[in-house]
Amino acid sequence: MEIQELYDIFQQHPVVTTDSRNCPANSIFFALKGASFNGNAFASAALEKGCAYAVVDEAEYATGDKRLILVNNVLETLQQLARHHRRQLGLPIVGITGTNGKTTTKELTAAVLSKKYNLLYTQGNLNNQIGVPLTLLRLTREHEMAVVEMGASHPGDIKELVEIVEPDYGLITNVGKAHLLGFGSFEGVIRTKGELYDFLREHHGRVFINPQNPHLMGISQGLDTIPYLEGKLTDCNPFLRFSLLGHEVQTHLIGAYNIDNALAAATVGVQFGVSVEDICAALADYVPSNNRSQFMQTADNALIVDAYNANPTSMSLALQNFQQMQASHKMCIIGDMGELGEASAQEHQRIVDLLQTIDLEEVWLVGDNFAQANCPDAFRHFHDVEAVKAELANHKPQGKTILVKGSNSTKLFQLPELL
Repeated sequence: MEIQELYDIFQQHPVVTTDSRNCPANSIFFALKGASFNGNAFASAALEKGCAYAVVDEAEYATGDKRLILVNNVLETLQQLARHHRRQLGLPIVGITGTNGKTTTKELTAAVLSKKYNLLYTQGNLNNQIGVPLTLLRLTREHEMAVVEMGASHPGDIKELVEIVEPDYGLITNVGKAHLLGFGSFEGVIRTKGELYDFLREHHGRVFINPQNPHLMGISQGLDTIPYLEGKLTDCNPFLRFSLLGHEVQTHLIGAYNIDNALAAATVGVQFGVSVEDICAALADYVPSNNRSQFMQTADNALIVDAYNANPTSMSLALQNFQQMQASHKMCIIGDMGELGEASAQEHQRIVDLLQTIDLEEVWLVGDNFAQANCPDAFRHFHDVEAVKAELANHKPQGKTILVKGSNSTKLFQLPELL
């Protein structure tokens, strides 16, 4: 089936699902495949549950029902349909990527633009080869703009995504040491994130850029750039406060490093005509969630929970910020950083060395990577989060300010309710 034919069907049934357990009436089911599942096998069941059509790519599952649409590759068809839909609507799209802060920047930018526009933006972390097309297919003619987040863990990932999204504007928050197992090197990270710039350079798009970032400036030649607005940090204990265009903005963000994310969102807002007052209000009202630099006050402790993900760059920034915080009785619970490949041992040792420079009453390290590092005797080590939970049942910290940070795989997000 040609994409235009499928698009005609989509216009009559503009809800898409990839989960046979969630089949809204009159939606279209796309039978994706994974390492341990084959969506084709659930196509008929999806129709029985209410889907109007099911898209499959194995002939044996496309018999006996005209509502079963056979294509060569379901994922590629989903992506092509999303790109076709984006082209038909033709509204401006801001594409956002980066090693650290891309989700926070996306959320802040969405908060700012929503003050003026009917905006569609990426929900949660739907920023991969499946999530991006699903986001685009949620666009309607009522939307005036879109902000689409794009993630990457291998070379070519961003190139693939920008060719689906076809953004008019781009923003790379930063480049850092993450997913080195997939990228091979820090230079590989820069090249891959820079694929957003490559697309915009070729298609005469515009780029929002931090002029203080030498890595990004170094790959921005030939681009129409919009530099971030200037802002001055005035406080960060624990929440970020900064001045912007003559206004003082008190945020709910933890970490001085978040000023770049806030300035990025403000710059996008100014570009699209959002008033300074509305920009400042949006930044001040935004409250982080999903274990990203969240401040929590429990009955026993003050927590900074940044347990959604971790890499050497974000871990160093979080620890440096924690070091500067004015708080007594500081403690860290730090989990392994994943996907670092051959650099893993060296990068975990660097974090241990950094921890030794901070005035901390206790350090708990979680995971096998930290177990192999050369640590002071005072640092405690736990095999996994379950071991930490067992310890908390007997030794619960009291009256401490605790930074909880680690890769999502360490599951440290389970700890706040126990602290």
